[in-house]
Amino acid sequence: MSRTQERGTVRVEQGRYRVQGAFHYVYPNSPIFDEEGKLVGVTNPRDITHIHTYGGEAPFFEALSQGRLLGTECRNPDCEHTGTRHVPFIIHCPDCLQRTDIIDVTDLARQTAKVHTFMVTERTGAFNTLKKPVRFINVEFEGVATILMSYLSVGEPKIGQRVVPIFNTHEPTYTILDLSWVPEGTSVEQLPDHFTFGA
Repeated sequence: MSRTQERGTVRVEQGRYRVQGAFHYVYPNSPIFDEEGKLVGVTNPRDITHIHTYGGEAPFFEALSQGRLLGTECRNPDCEHTGTRHVPFIIHCPDCLQRTDIIDVTDLARQTAKVHTFMVTERTGAFNTLKKPVRFINVEFEGVATILMSYLSVGEPKIGQRVVPIFNTHEPTYTILDLSWVPEGTSVEQLPDHFTFGA
């Protein structure tokens, strides 16, 4: 059986993860020699599949695959900051620690989102699957207390630029990469593969 066929899978059964297959492969070491041919070390290749649990944030990532952007709002009447909205999605109000309510902010983003600041980079870190250079943008919305970090898929970012969300609805990854932004007025034909303007 090939390693691909043995690769670990996870399913949920009676509210518990059931794992099957291999999640860790060790490959033979390779020597590392310096310019003079002296041994200076070895590689220790590993292939690891990490199980990342979304918990209470799962609705946020599932909504992205459906072309919707969710945020949260504190509705605790005893909270000093009741009515405060957060994007990205948070589970508990940072002020009163009560559970927040999920709200759909897709239309708010379409109508009010703009670039707060940006950075263009060739080094992407965890975002190494994105086409380089990556145009990271911080997006602000009217009436939202937080700023969302994301990336611009079309054009060049400018501070204060109006942007609208796009969503990977055709081949979703169920990660934050399913959400991106384009300048207001971008046509459907200019969108990257698998992305739409959403629901």
